[in-house]
Amino acid sequence: MRVSKEQAAENRARILTEAARLFRERGLSGVGVDALTEAAGLTHGSLYSQFGSKERLAAEALEAAMAGTALARIPDDAGPEALAGIVANYLSPAHRDRPGKGCAFAALGCDVARQGPALREVFTGGIRMAAKRLAMLLPGRRRQASEDRALALLSAMVGALILARAVDDPALSDRILAATRTALTAEGVEA
Repeated sequence: MRVSKEQAAENRARILTEAARLFRERGLSGVGVDALTEAAGLTHGSLYSQFGSKERLAAEALEAAMAGTALARIPDDAGPEALAGIVANYLSPAHRDRPGKGCAFAALGCDVARQGPALREVFTGGIRMAAKRLAMLLPGRRRQASEDRALALLSAMVGALILARAVDDPALSDRILAATRTALTAEGVEA
């Protein structure tokens, strides 16, 4: 049975949404094709006809997840006040507790380091985009200094979220988030 172009586009979007969620929740190796097709309500054939391989699906799902971040949606004319909100939301218990809807960098960074070039290229592009967007929000727009500061800010946020998710002590997890918010605020990011 032939599927219309509209239905094929809807199927593709549904697969990408579900794959992005599942990969962030379970990791790249923790999600098989069966889980992906079941979550999207599709068959193996439709998945392979759309993407060709799990690796290609993972790269596109990662790209979609990164494009949907709050940082990617910030208007170009936003200022430092937007940055304070980003830091506060990123380093929040709500974000920590919802990896399937959260930051792909924190959820998949360790996995991506062991993947092939296509997935690493998408991840690298996402890091560059995030650093560029953060740099636009920093006061003082000297290009290299802002980009370096943005990379440090991004690294601190992602690292704190990874650690906060990894520890088995809820109080320590909360302290990691709060301490990082405070440290970033002390460096000039108003929260």
